[in-house]
Amino acid sequence: MHVSRVMLAAASVIGCLAMATSALAQKSEYNVALDGTFAPHAMPTLSGDVEGFNVDLANIIGERLGAKMNITAAQWSGLLPAMQAGKYDFIVAPTTITEERAQNMLFTEGYLNTDFTFVVQKGAPKISALEDLEGKVIAVNKGSLYDSWSREMAPKIGWTVQSYGTQTDAIQAVLAGRAFANVAGSTAVAWAAKQNPNLDLSITHSTGNLFGMPFRKDDVATRNLVEEVIECMKQDGTFTELSVKWFGVEPAPGSAAVTVQPGYGQPGIEGHDPTPHDNTCS
Repeated sequence: MHVSRVMLAAASVIGCLAMATSALAQKSEYNVALDGTFAPHAMPTLSGDVEGFNVDLANIIGERLGAKMNITAAQWSGLLPAMQAGKYDFIVAPTTITEERAQNMLFTEGYLNTDFTFVVQKGAPKISALEDLEGKVIAVNKGSLYDSWSREMAPKIGWTVQSYGTQTDAIQAVLAGRAFANVAGSTAVAWAAKQNPNLDLSITHSTGNLFGMPFRKDDVATRNLVEEVIECMKQDGTFTELSVKWFGVEPAPGSAAVTVQPGYGQPGIEGHDPTPHDNTCS
């Protein structure tokens, strides 16, 4: 009985510490950022604001935390360095979880699967394999994962990579004939092709990659706080609603948008905390 009381008291202390940590992490407002030209995740409106899947995602997280979200739209290449410098609390742009990035920052668990899809001018020659792109110019968003991946693959495939400041500029390079194809996340290029009749979707390269939300390495408490909101959004169907609204499809069963992972962070990636936690969604 004495041991049981000690264990119960210890568990109570741990629970109180966890609640205190979450309370300390809670703020009345957060400075966050995204790439405002990465449709349909974020794109400019006629009024000069931004809208899209990740804009909605950021605002819903703010609503559920009872906090104001100060959303800044900037070029992708500068977002992560600015977060590390303390300008932003975290980044709400779709950010691919990689082992390299996880060495320097924390991630929530993945909330969307992301494959690589190529988009070309309507009527362009059919591409059935990456090798068919030998000798072609591929346009990418500078500093993105698609940029680094394309450059790593260049010696093997034999294509030439052109980097542009925004995803919109990379698409325009295809439309203008400066590049044969643009490669980006499947959701982004599907949106571009849907909006522009002069574009066609081409080959998709399956990656197994996931979009997560990055935080500074020392801000475990805020990461955990936001992750709990993300988990609730998976459970209550919010991610499904956002997917239908912005991508036109429901997430597949077992996909990241509807699957809650154990602990905090993405399993198998540095920064993952496997400790179970109860998440009371309201």
